[in-house]
Amino acid sequence: MATGSTTDPRPAIDAALARRLVDTQFPQWAELPLKLLDPAGSDHVIHRLGEDLSVRLPRHAGAIGQAAKESEWLPRLAPHLPLAVPVPVGVGEPDFDYPWPWAVSRWLDGEVATTESLAASSGAAVQLAEFLTALQAFLPEDFPDEGAREGLTGRPLADRDRATRAAIAEVDGTFDAAAMTELWDASLSAPGWDRPPVWFHGDFHTGNLLTLGGRLSAVIDFGELGIGDPACDLTIAFTLMSAGSRAVFRAALGVDDTTWARGRGWALATGLNAYVSYAAVNPRVASQTTRQITEALIG
Repeated sequence: MATGSTTDPRPAIDAALARRLVDTQFPQWAELPLKLLDPAGSDHVIHRLGEDLSVRLPRHAGAIGQAAKESEWLPRLAPHLPLAVPVPVGVGEPDFDYPWPWAVSRWLDGEVATTESLAASSGAAVQLAEFLTALQAFLPEDFPDEGAREGLTGRPLADRDRATRAAIAEVDGTFDAAAMTELWDASLSAPGWDRPPVWFHGDFHTGNLLTLGGRLSAVIDFGELGIGDPACDLTIAFTLMSAGSRAVFRAALGVDDTTWARGRGWALATGLNAYVSYAAVNPRVASQTTRQITEALIG
C-alpha cells in the first residue's frame, strides 16, 4: 500500500506511475498502451488507455472523492441521459506512494466544446436544456437515503459571499465592480429553491462538454455531482452561449426568474474565482473567465 503522506497536496504523477498502477491492479489491461492527455485539467492527470479506456489520477486532495462518486452514480444515471457520460469500469487503490483512489473509465471520443463553434447554436442550447431536464428528472425514489448523501449536498451560494466580494474588489478596474456587486447582491437576495431537490452536475461549463461532428456528444467530470438546487448548472449559459442561444436555453429548460438570478450569481462567483486564481498565469483561463464574467453581467 501507499507509503506517501495523504496530506501531500500534489503527489508526483508520471507515465511510469500510471503504468505501474494499471499493471498491478488491472492486469487485464497491462498490454494496452498509455498516452498522456495534455492539457488534462486542474483536477486530474489523464491518460488514454488503449482505444476504449482512460485513467484518471487526482492531482490534489479536493478531487479524491470523484472516483467513488462517479463509480456509484454514473452507471445509474447514464441510461437516463441524452448525452454520453464517462462511466467508470474500475476504481483503483493507493499504491507506489500515490495516496488516493483513482479511476479507469470508458473513453469518450470528441473535442472540447468551444464558444467559436457553439456560442450561437440554438441546437446546442436545446441539447443542453434536454440534458439538464433529464438529469433533474431522475426520480426521487432513486436518490440515496440520508445516510448515503454524504458528499452529494452542494454548498449554498451564500458560502461564496466573502470570497466573491474580495474578488470583486481585487478586479475592480478590469471589470465593473459596481455592476458585479449589484448582480451578486441580487443573486443572494433571490428566494432559494423551494421545490424537491434534484440532481445537478455541479461543474457545468464549456470545458466539461465534448463535441463530435459539430454537435454536443458528451458531458464529463462529475466530481461535483450532487442533489439540491440546480441553479449552479446554469453556469453553462454564461460560459458557452451568446445572448440569443441563452434565451433559447432558458425557455427550453423553463427557468424561473429567481433560479436564473441564482444561476447568474453562480456564474459570476465561479468565474471570478478562476480569474483571480489563474488568469495571471494562464491566458486561456483569462480569456474564458473574462467572457464568463461579462456574459453573467449581461444576463
